[in-house]
Formats: sequence, C-alpha cells, structure tokens
Amino acid sequence: MDPAPLVKSRYFPARFVFGFLLAILVPAGPATSQEEPAGEPGHEREELGVNRYTAPRIEHVFDQLDKLKPLPFAQLWRELPASSPTRREQKGLIFGGLIADGFLIVTAEKQDRVDELGRVLIREARGLGVAERVMRHSASLTDLGRAGNWTAMRQELIATQADVEQAMIDLRDEKMAALISLGGWLRGLEMGAAAVEARFSPERASVLAQPELLNYFVEELNTLPPLVAHTPVFKKLRSGLHEIHSTLAQSGPSGLQLAQVRAIHEQARDLDLTLRQNH
Repeated sequence: MDPAPLVKSRYFPARFVFGFLLAILVPAGPATSQEEPAGEPGHEREELGVNRYTAPRIEHVFDQLDKLKPLPFAQLWRELPASSPTRREQKGLIFGGLIADGFLIVTAEKQDRVDELGRVLIREARGLGVAERVMRHSASLTDLGRAGNWTAMRQELIATQADVEQAMIDLRDEKMAALISLGGWLRGLEMGAAAVEARFSPERASVLAQPELLNYFVEELNTLPPLVAHTPVFKKLRSGLHEIHSTLAQSGPSGLQLAQVRAIHEQARDLDLTLRQNH
C-alpha cells in the first residue's frame, strides 16, 4: 500500500499542472492579482492551471545552479538513455530529466556532450509528439555548444522550453506536463543535493527544502490512471518521494544537516536511475 497522501499545498493544488524542471528553484510568494485578457497566452495558461509557480522558468534554474557552483560534473554526469521507454508517461519523466542534463552541460561548459544530448532530446520529443518544436532549436543548441557560446545556449534552452510548454498547452495534456516537470525536478534535486553535499553550508542546503512543491508532485502522482499508477516504476516513484519528504521533515530549526542532504542526494539519484533503467 502506498504511503498516505501528504498535506495539500496551498500553492500547488492537484489540478495545477506543468512546469519544466528543477522546480526546487521556484521563487516563493503570492500570485499576482493582475489578470490577462482572454485569448492571450497567459490567459490560456491560467485556464489550464499553469502559472508561474507550477511552470518555473529556466532562468531561475540557471541562476540557482550558478549559486551552487562548482557542480561536481564527474559525479553527476550519467550516460544518456540509449533507448526510449514504451510508456508515454515515463517518456515525459525522462524528457524532463534530459532538459536538466542540458543545464548541467551548460553550467559545466562541456562541449563534448552537446551533440548527443541534442539527438536524445529529439528522439524523446518525437515520442511525446512535440519533435517539431524541439527540432526548431536543436541545430542551434548544437552549434552554440560546439562554439562554447554558453550564454546564447542558455537562451536557446529557454526558447526550447517555451516551445514545448506551448505544445503541451495546445494538446491540453496537462498530466504529461506535470510528469515532465517532475522528471526535471528530480534530476535537479539530485544535482543540487550533490553540489550542497560537496560544499556544505546551511545556507546552500536551504534551497533543497521545498515541501510544498514536493506535496504538489505527490498529489499529481495520486491522480494518475490506475494502469499507470500501479506499475513498478510509479510505485517506486511515489514511495521515493515520501522518503524524501520524511528526510526533509527531520530538519530542525537550524535547517538541513549534512547527513540529511546526503540522504536526499541518494534518494533522488536512486529514483532518477529507476526512471532510466526501467524501459
């Protein structure tokens, strides 16, 4: 039996879906009260429950990774999946993780990893039905990476994310959008925890403590169709997220300690590997 559902988040109700990656970096604060006119892209996003809390922008991801430099690239890098899983829901999780891998490549400025990432992203995007959106940017991403123009490659990743996000909105596939977000968040949590573990301080550890966001993802997993929710991958995913939540709950007034950061790193890495290995 799965663990009991976590307390609902006031910022991340279950109907709110989408987000693309490393959501540990979402800025906190109340939503703006300014409304956008009907028919505008922002209005459509709000109709689907897509807002600036559930769709963290890549800019925030890069900003936070910059603060956690140096990233232990040799420790964090893993071989990209050689094949794509058959289940579409798992494709979404893997796609989000691949985008996070792209952040790692850019942050560590690894030119030799760019070509393969572009190929795998297109393959996974094809399985999600958004290959056209990704192919618009893949050649540019590759060229910029080969040239070592990392600032421009960051901007191209931002544009790629925006195109895929719009494609999901067009398809009205909110659940898949949430899974893409979860895949990116998990990979980001793994990277962030490893960076904090390598150079620990309470201030650096504080970026990992996002219980409301974790609740949001648990809620989303609880709404999956039974045929998906009861597969081994998704059972382990739910269980693993509850383990991460338990570790976060152990932090006292002084925040996360090194042992807890190490546990979060191991838990996130285990889940990320599960997503990659269970094809």
